[in-house]
Amino acid sequence: MKIFLTMFLFLPVLLFGALTFDTNHQKEVTILQAFDIPPSFANDPMLNSIIEKKRSFYQNKHFFKAMDNAYLFIPLIKSILAESDIPAEFLFLAMAESNFSSRAFSSKRASGLWQFMPYTGKLYGLKIDDYVDERRDLVKSTRSAVKYLNALHKRFGKWYLAALAYNCGEGRVHRAIKRAGSDELSVLLDERRKYLPRESRRYIRKIVALAMLGTDESFLLKSEYSYLLNRANAYSLATVKLPKGERLSRLAEVLHIPLEDLKKLNHHLKYDFVPPYATEGYDVYIPYIKLSEFKQKYTPSDMQQVYVVHTVKPGDNLSKIGRKYNLSYKLIKDFNNLKRNTLSLKQKLIIPITKPSKGSDSDYVVKRGDTLISIARLFKLSVQDLKTKNRLSSNTIRIGERLTIYD
Repeated sequence: MKIFLTMFLFLPVLLFGALTFDTNHQKEVTILQAFDIPPSFANDPMLNSIIEKKRSFYQNKHFFKAMDNAYLFIPLIKSILAESDIPAEFLFLAMAESNFSSRAFSSKRASGLWQFMPYTGKLYGLKIDDYVDERRDLVKSTRSAVKYLNALHKRFGKWYLAALAYNCGEGRVHRAIKRAGSDELSVLLDERRKYLPRESRRYIRKIVALAMLGTDESFLLKSEYSYLLNRANAYSLATVKLPKGERLSRLAEVLHIPLEDLKKLNHHLKYDFVPPYATEGYDVYIPYIKLSEFKQKYTPSDMQQVYVVHTVKPGDNLSKIGRKYNLSYKLIKDFNNLKRNTLSLKQKLIIPITKPSKGSDSDYVVKRGDTLISIARLFKLSVQDLKTKNRLSSNTIRIGERLTIYD
């Protein structure tokens, strides 16, 4: 419990540094102004009801669990928000969306800290494929959320409207304003007219309530852990680039970090390894206090293997898949910890592909049914890259021909 209390108590410092409020009312006004909400909203009965309910709820372990998940990356998120002129209080939008869990996944297929839907995530530059889901990337998803929120603010002109649109969509907020004949919050939240969905009417209040709770110093200072309030700045993340095929488990061993702790910071990686198509390296996050050790101790391994993900199709079996990748079926079985030889449709198998030894001029033999397109897809290359590597002037290839895949 002590660690959970620690996380909870330094949240105000993470958000506002040494900022203090002369009165509770001043604090509330400051928070409301950050969302472009009139000070009178502090008297909203439903808002105050939510604050009191959450004050009671968050005195148990749930709030502290959320802080435990977030303590290492909150300073970085705060920094990204500050760089973009988005109010620091929008950190609590992430808490409202995911409870600060990068693994959060909704029934509507939203995922990550900021709960991006697949389409919106891709629209704002997040990669989602067999190897990664960058909606779960702590840094990239935050930068995408910043872009999205700025776009919403540019369209609607007020931060509370941007937050509402983030929750229920731009079209719905636009229609609500048109129906209401006003964009004033008190009008849009009318419980009788129901211009907005019930979830959204509660949503904006929830964000404000969380911001007020997280900065209620008089409440926090009642704890025996108040002396820990100034420790926040000791915790943050560092971004390092790992070469394709490198494993998180190896990095954990080099830096003496528990693998589970490292995975918590890198939920965007679907497997233990960096995507094989990351020819210029791929971003991985480590505790900042380990950065110096990384620079001193980490050297890229002699990567003799890269990995692809094979999705089982009708007619596939371990032997057939093994022949496709020039591997024994037993190696594939062992590599994927399979206890039986039977496979299921759409099952995903991690396939280690052995690279040629230095000086070898090829590493793939064309088989019946192969095309440049199918081979390029297999190794996550473009057809043009494959043609350039092999000095091909056309798309014609022959059975038995050896193709260079890796430089």
